[in-house]
Amino acid sequence: MTDPQAHVGTLDHVWRKFCAQLAEAGDVLARPSSPTTALDQAEGLRYLSRLARTALNMLVDSADPDFPRLFLLCDDKIKIGADNPDNLYQQCVVRGDRTYRITGKRNSVPYFSIGSKANRYAIDGTMASTGEIEFAQMEFGPDGTFEIIVSKEQQPGNWLPMADDTTLLIVRQTFDDKHTQVPADIKVERISDGPAAPALLTPELIEQQLMASAAWAKGTANTFANWSEWFKAHPNQFYDAPQEIFWKAGGDPNIWYGHFYFDLQPGEALVIESPVPDCRMWNLQIDNWWMESLDHVHQKVWLNNSMAKLEADGSVVVVCADRDPGFGNWVDLAGHRSGTGLWRWFNAAENVVPNMRVVKL
Repeated sequence: MTDPQAHVGTLDHVWRKFCAQLAEAGDVLARPSSPTTALDQAEGLRYLSRLARTALNMLVDSADPDFPRLFLLCDDKIKIGADNPDNLYQQCVVRGDRTYRITGKRNSVPYFSIGSKANRYAIDGTMASTGEIEFAQMEFGPDGTFEIIVSKEQQPGNWLPMADDTTLLIVRQTFDDKHTQVPADIKVERISDGPAAPALLTPELIEQQLMASAAWAKGTANTFANWSEWFKAHPNQFYDAPQEIFWKAGGDPNIWYGHFYFDLQPGEALVIESPVPDCRMWNLQIDNWWMESLDHVHQKVWLNNSMAKLEADGSVVVVCADRDPGFGNWVDLAGHRSGTGLWRWFNAAENVVPNMRVVKL
């Protein structure tokens, strides 16, 4: 370990190496399949800046598994992998050979799950599940408080398993209405033996963290660009793929993911129709090519079960268009003629594949 007072010279070469590796994430902009409209390329540049920002937060400032720091992976600006507008996504860096305690209070959020993951986005684009727990499996105190032990060894009560290669906890809080429902309070702490305070930073550690951040940004950009290419090969229909593909990328095993790519001419709209099976909740969102959710703060770019107006037979009709067509449930394309989208069923009795068609308005 480097003596903190030893003279090591300047480290500008490390910064230049980091910047050079981070720049490689920009290769996704030049893929032959990537769209070249002004809007799509501008969104791509912004997307890369967002990936860099969240990578540095996760792998530099929040990277110490002995002092877990729960942070928002996505918010109203940082968007990754068809992020759900109805969600709060929180993450925490951990290690499989540690033991952690999660404490909190459920409040009024209707769906809450935590998964332990082996984050391999920088290696092969996967985030394999090593354990899952959600509200329906948990015990609570009379006031809605809870405690979860996170470890490799099974524990009594609420237990979230980990594995040797677990590196991350993902917390999903899903709302019918974010304006009225209160998120669960949650705190994560290490309870196994370990240091009392974080170690002093060394040149070796910050170099490792910066390079890991660059690799994560590149790996994440390429993972979802690959997905968009898959979906683009089958436009205006739901992509037929095993759900395990999406779960291995960090998806929730309680959710059916119906991804698609839309490609519309001026004056055309995408109509999606489906019976609504018995399920805990559902939603539909429009995303851009980079698989970012669109601006759900200022525009009506998604629909969920609490927002939808159903047909007389209980089915739902969604119309994705530039303007309200006057029938069904309108979802705004927000200036996009092409892009990706996602339908989710949560714990559905039957995972119905909705019908999709293109119409002239």
